[in-house]
Amino acid sequence: MKPIIESVVCGMNTRIFFGKTDEAARLPIYMTTVGYWEHQYETERPEGFPDYQIHQIIQGQGRLSIQDEEEYIVGPGEVFITYPDIPHRYEPITDRWELAWVSFHGREASQLLAYAGITGSGVYKLRNAELLHALQQMLMRGEGVEDTLDADGDRDSSKHLYALLLDLKPLLIAAGSDNDEMERLKPVLRYITEHLDQPLSLKELAEVAVVSPQYLCRLFQKALHVRPVFYVNQERINRSKQLMFSERALRIYEVADRVGYENASYFCSMFKRHTGMSPERFRRLHGLT
Repeated sequence: MKPIIESVVCGMNTRIFFGKTDEAARLPIYMTTVGYWEHQYETERPEGFPDYQIHQIIQGQGRLSIQDEEEYIVGPGEVFITYPDIPHRYEPITDRWELAWVSFHGREASQLLAYAGITGSGVYKLRNAELLHALQQMLMRGEGVEDTLDADGDRDSSKHLYALLLDLKPLLIAAGSDNDEMERLKPVLRYITEHLDQPLSLKELAEVAVVSPQYLCRLFQKALHVRPVFYVNQERINRSKQLMFSERALRIYEVADRVGYENASYFCSMFKRHTGMSPERFRRLHGLT
């Protein structure tokens, strides 16, 4: 076992906790492990890791490689995030590389990460270098080096994990060029909002921005981390939810038509893809039928 050195940041020693995932797996998101290393040693995962992971660097620097294609130097004030089953490796490049991490899974995990603007493995900068509050809360479970959480601990960890993922959005610093790209997209986003009930082609949206369709896709990816078609469908589904609340007498095919879908079956398919349920079930769950 490595020698125990007091952390100058969070006052804790090396530790790891495991969730009882059989019961916790019923939750929309759940923690599988959470831990803190006073010094992170080299880790190589040619087949990736089965869960999502968020690592926050506290002290020192390390080298991260993702799929042998992208390489990063990561240090304090940064987090690196790995998606399930994506090959990666990381190693220290300073005498001490101190970090904390949480592994998690669940049916809403990818959507909560996407809400924060994260759609794949990579490195992200934080607005300050302090240990993420929710991550610290998950770690402050006791002084043992290794332990397994009980059912109450699982629930608490899921609450903190949810808070962590929600808080990431305002805590992350957008890439330097994102603001410029968002400014260029504003007329396109406004056009989409005003024409959701009509067919919207990529070529048409590109003409609004006065760019090529290929360049428009790059603008969307850099500023919003999604493709234009995904964004349009997402906005249509959100509009359809509003319609189902405000005009309850509308039939499904009428809702579909009002948000730009000529085919009601395709609308139902898109609705389920974005929400995990059919429009009919959405209405029943919200007492709209």
